[in-house]
Amino acid sequence: MQYPRILLLLTATLFAAGCANLGYYSQAVTGQLDILAHTRAISELLDESPVTGSEPNAAMRPLAPAIKTRLTTVLRVRDFATQVLALPDNGSYRVYADIDRAQVAWNIVATPEFSLTPKEWCFPVAGCVPYRGYFSQKRAQRFADTLRADGQDVRVAGVAAYSTLGWFRDPVFSTQLRRSDADIAALIFHELAHQKLYVGGDATFNESFATAVETEGMRRWLVQGNDKTALDNYLLERSRQTAFVDLLTKYRTHLAALFATPLPEEKMRAEKARYYDMLRAEYVELRKLWGGYGGYDTWFTQDLNNAHLASVGLYHQYVPAFQALLASVHGDLPAFYRLARMLSYLSAAERAARLTGLNGAPTALITIK
Repeated sequence: MQYPRILLLLTATLFAAGCANLGYYSQAVTGQLDILAHTRAISELLDESPVTGSEPNAAMRPLAPAIKTRLTTVLRVRDFATQVLALPDNGSYRVYADIDRAQVAWNIVATPEFSLTPKEWCFPVAGCVPYRGYFSQKRAQRFADTLRADGQDVRVAGVAAYSTLGWFRDPVFSTQLRRSDADIAALIFHELAHQKLYVGGDATFNESFATAVETEGMRRWLVQGNDKTALDNYLLERSRQTAFVDLLTKYRTHLAALFATPLPEEKMRAEKARYYDMLRAEYVELRKLWGGYGGYDTWFTQDLNNAHLASVGLYHQYVPAFQALLASVHGDLPAFYRLARMLSYLSAAERAARLTGLNGAPTALITIK
């Protein structure tokens, strides 16, 4: 029973944060309770027969055969994560939550109009992070509107999954079953990596580490499945993602240089708009190189601003460094996790310096004390 843990977490949170944030934390706890109310063990669901009489509520409704097939694959992925990738062996992603909304949650990222540094919000468990999450899209939009009214660039983005860092059994959501098996596996590997290692207040370290684990996990999962087509498709998508991130990083660098110049506000605003127009135009050319593949078209239909580029480095900045660290121990994941944990004990500045230099000298981190 996880409800006492939520009440304990709520009490600790309110004492730490004060009553000014009561409304925000209350929606967070209510949202988590609602998810728990719609969560059941996958093993139980797979043992049940299809509905033959009156419909019970969604939390108790037996599943259609097609969903059971997907959840059978989920359990295979979950066992692989523990047995092959040495990720935490617990109840997370062995449970399923049927939720009645398009996304699990919505995150808000905000920056000043002429800066790419995201605003941070600090929480008792997760530490300081460059986003603020809501279980309600309306609440997220309302808060985003207050930030916009204050002149900030804002992005509201749906969240497919999240980790409670071991506080609760994190479920696979009904919304995720719309994705491919490969996408679901990648999500599970990524979120379990957060449970394996998480440094409060260092989102770039955390997301880069989890992305590196996800990538290696997917390579091993698809190789052991002997599915060359799926592996080729995954590697192709990763190459496109790398090109997409490189494009955004290029313009992030251009804009950072622009914001560092002493231009008048109106001139700065016009130059900022010009760079975003150039970014869109260059994406059109990149799309042509992909043979018309439009997987990132939706991203470019948004009203792009600094908040969209602020988190570009979050998931990718240190991925090459972590991959070099894994290579330095010849792919031994437990040894890799130990070295990554040793990095987590350093100060933020020293940790960043070690990771930045790792690409050129992967063995340098082996001697960390």
